[in-house]
Amino acid sequence: MSLFKRLESNPELRKEKRIDRALLILSGILCGISFPPFPFPVTLLIFFFLIPYLFVIQKKLSLLDINKSSYFTFFFFSLITLYWVGSWQSKADPFLMIGGGVLVFFFPIVLLIISTMFYLTRRIFNLNIAIWLLPIHWVTVEYLLTLTDLKFPWLTLGHSLANFTVFIQIADIVGSYGLSLIILYVNILLFKATENLKQDLTKSVRFIAISFFIFLSVIIYGYTKISDSDKEKTIRVGIVQPNLDPWEKWQTGSLIDLLNSYFELSDKCIKDGAKLIIWPETALPVYLLSAEYSYLTDSIYSYIKRNNVYLLTGMPDFRVYYENPPKDAKYSEAGDYYFTTYNSILLFSPYSSEIQRYGKMHLVPLGEKVPFVESLPFLGEFFKWNVGISSWNTGQDTTIFKLTQGNDTISLAGLVCFESVFPSFVSEFAKNGAEFIVVVTNDSWYGNSSGPYQHKEFAALRAVENRKAVVRSANGGISCLINKYGVTEFETRMFTRTSFMVDVPLNEEITFYTKYSMIIPILSSAFSLWIVGIYFLMLIRIKLKL
Repeated sequence: MSLFKRLESNPELRKEKRIDRALLILSGILCGISFPPFPFPVTLLIFFFLIPYLFVIQKKLSLLDINKSSYFTFFFFSLITLYWVGSWQSKADPFLMIGGGVLVFFFPIVLLIISTMFYLTRRIFNLNIAIWLLPIHWVTVEYLLTLTDLKFPWLTLGHSLANFTVFIQIADIVGSYGLSLIILYVNILLFKATENLKQDLTKSVRFIAISFFIFLSVIIYGYTKISDSDKEKTIRVGIVQPNLDPWEKWQTGSLIDLLNSYFELSDKCIKDGAKLIIWPETALPVYLLSAEYSYLTDSIYSYIKRNNVYLLTGMPDFRVYYENPPKDAKYSEAGDYYFTTYNSILLFSPYSSEIQRYGKMHLVPLGEKVPFVESLPFLGEFFKWNVGISSWNTGQDTTIFKLTQGNDTISLAGLVCFESVFPSFVSEFAKNGAEFIVVVTNDSWYGNSSGPYQHKEFAALRAVENRKAVVRSANGGISCLINKYGVTEFETRMFTRTSFMVDVPLNEEITFYTKYSMIIPILSSAFSLWIVGIYFLMLIRIKLKL
């Protein structure tokens, strides 16, 4: 209480507190506006965002003060970049809005692991070493955000550079996590330069020179890679963007009319010579392969055989098991069978009745799967979207789709929406032979907010990391072709009904990152765990001495 009164009566302390708070908020704002959809020049602020934060955090001694201060920065970062998650539209489901609101406040709490690790490192070593090791702990947390049912790796710092095409070319070696390390170490070097500006100008210049050298080296590497002009085989792909209302689509109307609408848009691509047609996520709001909808399947087969074209489409999938069901299968008392449902991608071939299937493996927490529902089944009854998609099963295999073009067999990866923000996960498809990447998505849930633009731009990192072209088919946009350098060659506008044809380059190259995508996150995590171990050993020794 006396400390509080002292603060109240001391103008200097109040002024310092206001300045500190302003600096913490400034860091959060700088980080937030460095991410898409803010334009490229603003992206460069990501190389300076940490400086105000470090000036404040180095003065804090207790874990409580460090985390309280850090929350200011992380909250404004979260607010600017993730405000859209709740959708906030008149038709939005209440659980989606609640989930979005909770995320904005909860995500910064997860990031407090970073500041906690900073505190532990400082206790073990000293302030200077703790600052230099902060980037490693940050990347550890970015990796942790790809794990468990609460996974959400959306705001990996490397994603902020998606529009900085020349700079991100080094992602084919270090990936998005490596870009995060580069961003953070440039920040720390510039912080050290600023800190020493008055006391030791020579030292300050040295830090600036090192940061400039790192920045320039990455730029030179980028220009070298982009200057490569190798010709590649291509496949003609038609992309359909139907622009259906995502809320009304699930209130099943005339399915034949809906299917004919897809055929009409696909016709335009077929006339331009498309060999593969792509429809977006959950193109039809039914379990297409169940017996009830065989007439729709027959219509699709009739269409693709008549036009001699493959069809890759996002689609709800329903699988029945009368014996040996998987562990996560649900039971139907009415039919006396087990079943699973997936947010899937299906590949229809004009030459075979066999349908290739992929079930989405990374489900959106609360949106597509209730976290930890296997252990706490009652949660599944509590959390249900009005559109009825909150209980998909989790896919089990990174399927590679195969199709033929002349005498060649072409391999492609199919990702469903949210999955395209998982760096190491996408590299598994490339490692298994995918020659290009397809993302089917439905970002219309979030209106014309930052979300759809961020999602689209982040795909550029997946293209560069694996040197594979990325094709996106989005229900209401943004559909596009991104080449292996992360450059968008063609894109649609949001909320337009359209289709277009692109020549998609095929690339069998396996990058260093594709082969060893887990090196940086695993080493960072191991180091952070080592720090935690040392800290607890230190506490045990102290207690034993007492």
